[in-house]
Amino acid sequence: MAPKVIHSQPLAQRRERFFYAHAARSIYCQRGSVVTPALPFGSRLNESVTSRRVETDGYGIFCMALAFLLIFVFVVGASVGSFLNVAIARLPLEKSLLWPNSRCGACLQPIRWHDNLPLLSYVLLRGRCRTCGQHFSIAYFLVELGTALGFVALFWLEMVENVHRWPGHLTFSPRLGHYPWASYLGFAWHALLLSFLIAASICDLKSREIPLQLTLTGTLVGLIGSMFLPWPWPHALTPPPAPLTHHGIYNWPFWFPLPDWFEPGSNWQTGLATGMCGAMAGTFLLRAIGFIFSKGLGKEALGLGDADLMMMAGAFLGWQAVVVAFFLSVFPALLFGIILLAARNDNSLPFGPALALSVMATCLGWRWVPDVVRVFFFDATALIAIALLGGCALFVMSFLLRLIRGKEEQQT
Repeated sequence: MAPKVIHSQPLAQRRERFFYAHAARSIYCQRGSVVTPALPFGSRLNESVTSRRVETDGYGIFCMALAFLLIFVFVVGASVGSFLNVAIARLPLEKSLLWPNSRCGACLQPIRWHDNLPLLSYVLLRGRCRTCGQHFSIAYFLVELGTALGFVALFWLEMVENVHRWPGHLTFSPRLGHYPWASYLGFAWHALLLSFLIAASICDLKSREIPLQLTLTGTLVGLIGSMFLPWPWPHALTPPPAPLTHHGIYNWPFWFPLPDWFEPGSNWQTGLATGMCGAMAGTFLLRAIGFIFSKGLGKEALGLGDADLMMMAGAFLGWQAVVVAFFLSVFPALLFGIILLAARNDNSLPFGPALALSVMATCLGWRWVPDVVRVFFFDATALIAIALLGGCALFVMSFLLRLIRGKEEQQT
C-alpha cells in the first residue's frame, strides 16, 4: 500500500500555483520560431527538478510584475499628492498653481528640487526647511502618503480584483500586468476624480470652504471626458446591453431605455448627456435639500461648496451614483462629527470629506446596489413621488428640531 502524501499547503493555494506555472510554461516555452506546446490544464506536471523550477520561477515572475505595478502606482500617487498640496495651499487664496515656485513660508527661500521630492524629502529633512530650519506641517506628508495609498487601493480594486467586471481581464493577467488599455483608462479616470475629491476634502477641513475654482475645473474635466466614455463602454455594444448587468466607466446611462436619438456607446451625445445630468443632479439635489432644511431650521444648513462638490462628482459618475452617495454620506458624516467634537470640541461639521468618501464607495461598490433600489432610477413617477415625500419629511424634521432648540434656549 502506497504511503499517503500529506500536503502542507491548502488545496486552493496549490491549484493557484499550478495554474501560474502552466501560464509561465505557455509564455516562456519557445525555441526560436517554434513554440513548444505546454501541457493541457488539469494534467500532471513532470515530477522533475525542472518542472518544480518552472513552477517556482513562473509564480515569482507574476508576483514581481504585480509588485512593480503597485510600486509605480504608489510613486505616481505620491507625486500627485505633492501637487495637491500646492493646490490646497494656494486655491483658497486665489493664487496661481504654477508661479512662483514652492518656497519656505518663514525665510521665503525657494525650495530646491531635491528638497521637494514626495515623501522622501520630508523624511530626510525631518520636516524642516534646509535653510532656516522652520518646521513644516505634517499635513503635507500625510496628503502625499494618503494619495499614494489611495491610488494603490484603487488600482488593486479596479484592475486586480476588477470590481466593475470590465471585459478583457484574463485569469492570470493580474499577475503579469496584461490589462486592456480601456481598463487603464478607467482607472486613470477614477484616480483623477479621487484627486479632486482629496483636494476638496482637505480644503473643507482646513477652512470650512471648498474653492469654486477646484470644483468648476473638475466639473469641466468630467463633462469633456464624458463625451469620450459613453455608457456602456468599454463593454461591447452588441447585443444591446441592459443597465443592470453592464457597468462601464460610467455605471449607467442618464436614462433607460435610451431615447431614439441616443445610442449606447456610439456617440458623444450619450456620454455628454450622462455627464450633464449627473452634474445637474448633484448641484440641484444638495441645493434643494439645503434650502428646505434652512427654511425649517431657520439658518444655513449646507454650504454651496458641498453642492459644487457633488456637481463635480456627478459629471464623473452620472446622476444615479450621486443620489446614492448623498444618502450614504450620512454615516461617515456622523463619525467625522463625533471625532471633531471629541478631539477639538468643535460642533461645526465639514460635510465635504463625508461626501467624498461616499462618492468613492458608491463608485467602487455599484455592482452590489440591490436590484430593488435600481428599479426606481428609471421610473419617472416613482422618482417624483420620492422627491416630494422626502422634501416634506425633511422640512418637518428640520422645523421640529428648530422648536426643540428654541425651548432649550428659553430654559437656559
